[in-house]
Amino acid sequence: MDVRTIDAVGALDTDTTIRPTDGGGTIDLSRDWEIWGPNGGYLAAIALRAAGGATELTRPASFTAHFLGVAEFAPVDLAVRTLRRTKRAESIAVSMTQDGRPILEAMTWIVAAGGDGLVHDAWTMPDVPAPESLPSMRDLIPADAPMFPFWNNLELRPTEWIDDWDHRPPGVFHERNWYRFTPTATFADPFVDAARALLILDTVLWPVAARGHPQEPDWYAPSVDVQVRFHALAPDDEFLLADAHSPEARDGLVGGVGSIWSQSGVLLATGGQQMLCRPRHLNPNPDQRG
Repeated sequence: MDVRTIDAVGALDTDTTIRPTDGGGTIDLSRDWEIWGPNGGYLAAIALRAAGGATELTRPASFTAHFLGVAEFAPVDLAVRTLRRTKRAESIAVSMTQDGRPILEAMTWIVAAGGDGLVHDAWTMPDVPAPESLPSMRDLIPADAPMFPFWNNLELRPTEWIDDWDHRPPGVFHERNWYRFTPTATFADPFVDAARALLILDTVLWPVAARGHPQEPDWYAPSVDVQVRFHALAPDDEFLLADAHSPEARDGLVGGVGSIWSQSGVLLATGGQQMLCRPRHLNPNPDQRG
């Protein structure tokens, strides 16, 4: 695989567009979203859009998925079913399979936009430099550094940078970075807009766990699940801030939690995942960072 494929860029809206079928749909997985195979957040974004296409409601509220198998870059089938529906909310399950093999099972709540209820905003956005004042990751790393094609789809602007990664200080399991999707940064479709936060949260929690160990771990950690609560949408904000933590790892599991903020300081999503430690030599791309 080429270490860097600048011209291969995946568009989030295009690459999650599903061809409808009776009871669901099908989609060809794009290799532009490769990390250890198809990125889990990319698969989750497809499932979220499949649910969005099956309801008349417009506001994703929560999403949970179990990753059941590693997909190939080939067509997958989606079966969508409603578990409960009211005038204001609908629970939808999505099953993703490939050649009959289970790949992902997801459940999501979708609600009517603009519902009445309590209003409060009690969490303060982290105090970090604005993205416009920061260099991008591509300005900071060597031109020949190994990179998964996935990272062509996101512009990453770290709020802090470690020049000597191989001798980084141990014990830091926390990162705050700005992300902007390319070539299209914002989306009017509320399910694609929410998919931005979902995809970022699924992706950033293993790197922050690995960062705190003084040497590259002898393990890698594929996600077994991801859970996200969508608090708000930000269809006009290009950059999203990910505040990511890995608070605990034990018993062969690595936990991660995070929040996603808009440039304007609105809390968009909170969530987390469990990851399953596996020996590094089983990683299909052991020399590339996720």
